[in-house]
Amino acid sequence: MAVNEWINGYLEAILNSKSSHIDDNKESLRERGDFNPTKYFVEEVVTGVDETDLHRTWIKVVATRNTRERSSRLENMCWRIWHLTRKKKQLEWEDFQRVAKRRFEREQGRIDVREDMSEDMSESEKGDIGDIGESPNKTYQHNASSLEVWSDDKKEKKLYIVLISLHGLVRGENMELGRDSDTGGQVIKYVVELARALAKTPGVYRVDLFTRQVSSPEVDWSYGEPTEMLAVGSDDPDDDVGESSGAYIIRIPFGPPDKYLRKELLWQYIQEFVDGALAHILNMSTALGEQIGGGHPVWPYVIHGHYADAGDSAAILSGALNVPMVLTGHSLGRNKLEQLLKQGRQSKEDINSTYRIMRRIEAEELSLDAAELVITSTKQEVDEQWGLYDGFDVKLEKVLRARARQGVDCHGRFMPRMAVIPPGMDFSKVIQEANEADGDPSLTNIEGPSPKSVPAIWSEVNYAIFDKSTQTMILALSRPDPKKNITTLLKAFGECPSLRGLANLTLIMGNRDDIEEMSAGNASVLTTVLKLVDKYDLYGQVAFPKHHKQNDVPEIYRLAAKTKGVFINPALVEPFGLTLIEAAAHGLPMVATKNGGPVDIHRALNNGLLIDPHDQQGIANALLKLLSEKTLWQECQKSGWRNIHLFSWPEHCHTYLTRVASCRMRHPAWKTDTPADGMPKEESLNDSLRDVQDASLVLSIDGDRSCSINDSSDGGGDIQDQVKRVMSKMKKPQSSDQVSEINKNDNNNLSNYPVLRKRRKLIVIAVDCYDSKGEPEKTMISVIQDTFNAIKLDSQFAKGVGVAISTAMPISELVDFLKNGNIKVNEFDAMVCSSGSEVYYPGTCEENDELYPDPDYASHVEYRWGSDGIKKTAWRLMNTPEDQEGKSVKPSKVIEEDVRSSNSHCSSFLIKDVEKARKVDDLRQKFRMRGLRCHLMYCRSSTRMQVIPLLASRAQALR
Repeated sequence: MAVNEWINGYLEAILNSKSSHIDDNKESLRERGDFNPTKYFVEEVVTGVDETDLHRTWIKVVATRNTRERSSRLENMCWRIWHLTRKKKQLEWEDFQRVAKRRFEREQGRIDVREDMSEDMSESEKGDIGDIGESPNKTYQHNASSLEVWSDDKKEKKLYIVLISLHGLVRGENMELGRDSDTGGQVIKYVVELARALAKTPGVYRVDLFTRQVSSPEVDWSYGEPTEMLAVGSDDPDDDVGESSGAYIIRIPFGPPDKYLRKELLWQYIQEFVDGALAHILNMSTALGEQIGGGHPVWPYVIHGHYADAGDSAAILSGALNVPMVLTGHSLGRNKLEQLLKQGRQSKEDINSTYRIMRRIEAEELSLDAAELVITSTKQEVDEQWGLYDGFDVKLEKVLRARARQGVDCHGRFMPRMAVIPPGMDFSKVIQEANEADGDPSLTNIEGPSPKSVPAIWSEVNYAIFDKSTQTMILALSRPDPKKNITTLLKAFGECPSLRGLANLTLIMGNRDDIEEMSAGNASVLTTVLKLVDKYDLYGQVAFPKHHKQNDVPEIYRLAAKTKGVFINPALVEPFGLTLIEAAAHGLPMVATKNGGPVDIHRALNNGLLIDPHDQQGIANALLKLLSEKTLWQECQKSGWRNIHLFSWPEHCHTYLTRVASCRMRHPAWKTDTPADGMPKEESLNDSLRDVQDASLVLSIDGDRSCSINDSSDGGGDIQDQVKRVMSKMKKPQSSDQVSEINKNDNNNLSNYPVLRKRRKLIVIAVDCYDSKGEPEKTMISVIQDTFNAIKLDSQFAKGVGVAISTAMPISELVDFLKNGNIKVNEFDAMVCSSGSEVYYPGTCEENDELYPDPDYASHVEYRWGSDGIKKTAWRLMNTPEDQEGKSVKPSKVIEEDVRSSNSHCSSFLIKDVEKARKVDDLRQKFRMRGLRCHLMYCRSSTRMQVIPLLASRAQALR
């Protein structure tokens, strides 16, 4: 090592460059006039490696005095730089390959769509969808001119709207924003204020915001309250404010009740939430029907999911209730995955283990499948983030939307509509303050004789700026996150004497008690801030208070505006930029990053300047320009005030409801007026699937288990013993009057209403045991018989227990299978067949002794079902395999249609060559890219592939 002068030169250059490379200083060495090729090379290499440990090693090397130890550390550091740089190049190559493969798959999907729809496609449509080349400058645009604008004369509508935000801590007052990464303003504050604003909009009667109930000693008791009122309803005195009107937080218990869980741990409890939310909606729809619906249930007008987990839940609820779904992603999984992979610190497997990122991405894809409308804050979110998803293609969406508008068949294809609607704000107070402040911009009252009139936070902010407390303020407000780029702002301020002579800098970086107790990223930023303040001797010119409350933020904006200051957001990328709107409302011009949402905000408000967040000198120049040119400052302030109404909550709600009203309105198709249910209504509505593992029995038999019952915590035993144990859990004390009433009603109305509606509990038998040819195993007959025998042991209790059978077989095969075992079809209350695509009610849905599928369910699952397009696509994809590079190879017959197992809502295929069959995930991706929304599965010992409608499944059929 010692004799290699070339290596030593590079290592010494690292030491000579000191902290410039570590602190991400982008200033060109050529421009500084002391260009050195060796130093430049090393500086560029180290700057390109974002590695915290490298920084620690460099610090130790600088402090080391022992020559041998110093050389050892330098050698170690050199090899790590080489390794990380090589790894970064490898990741860039993998990313390039991934993008190229995705572009090829997208192109192939568009070609398939063009071929399928070519018969009735116009030349312009062929051109739109055939223009495969990606144009980075072409942005998503949606023509809203044909939409009927929502106005205040819609008060007779009386809508019921459901919002969902599952993770974090949600409450109406004293929100703990920034408490953790799950309780941020982007989601929590937004949905609470949206619920309030919608409830005050004419035409909206009730808004329910669903979230998780948390009764844990770790958090405040208020998060355990089942209901919290947010608003009483419309302010219009002519509106009917009824008993249940207004906005409410509804906390649904799911997951461990005594634990506060981060969002990555909530996925396994989504189904439990759905059942609790469904029970509440059913009850509330009935109650609202009595108040404003003339006795008919008032179903939700829309179900709106916020973030991936809520989107997943909203998709299931929307499918169960057959009402429109709206989605707001806020932050997207694919975008986060790409950013983390580019950093090179974690493998894809490690990222998935930490963030459950693949589950999150699939939830977002499922949400796109079900959503009528996707609301975004900016066009950039549509183009650069949603464009990464299989379920959204801008060009295909444009063609399908035009065809739907003209009434032309889309062959079962669908793309959700995107609507850019910026978040709203309440400007009622700040505009009044702004008008008052216009005449007196001075700060003489900060230390005046009346301290009560001075907000406490003003004193805290000015404590650090003790030498020139009345000087102009530059204000930045964000988390101490590396992506927020605070350190570059501080360097721009520290290295610009003109700017330091003109203004002070205030950094509001969340709340902290001890830097060492913060996350590594946040702690690193704050530590760097402290070092830079010391390096540039900024004492008395930079303030960064440790604590502030949410209600202090408006006062901080006011203070900056009174000093004729500027608000700056220098983030590397800003998804939206809500703080820019808040600052503008208080009269602050802005300097903001040109990457992301601030571009749209600047276009609307025209109240400041955009900057390149990597250009340190450009940041300083923009701040100097706004602060030194008073005329420009005043023009920016007035322009901000003049246009700020575009971001008000009334404007947001009117645009929101206009977009939602353009969705295809759907409502539950089933009948709800079942007479003589034989049980209290409140009990029947609250029965759900959430306790299915503890208070019911699911016999799921498959070939891999050799026809054995699902493992039970109660231990082994025969079928009858297991049924008895489950029934003992289900059993509740009943009065003799209740039992006799159930017995009496069992013989009434059988031909009109399913007996299942009068059952108190349900046992579901899943028939999934097949031989190698996909035929049902005969041993399943004895399992079913033993189950019925166990139920009949308690004759009184058996009257309140229903039995349903669920299977991948069609009804014809199932009936033959049961007859061979001398089991009567009428012994079942319900039969879910063909993987949930059909539901039968023996004794109810019969004609000439033949069963026919429930017409309500058939109508329900018809939504977005394109049988012909799905058959063509499945045939093409399965019989055209791909090689390892993803390219199509010689066609072969992998599948053929299984006519016997198919029906109007189930396309079934026989698998002829299992080895060549594609994976389900791969098929699902390609179906989505072609605009086809459905469920695919291999079943019957992998001898069949079945494709069923989006709203059909075994679980949804049971719901």
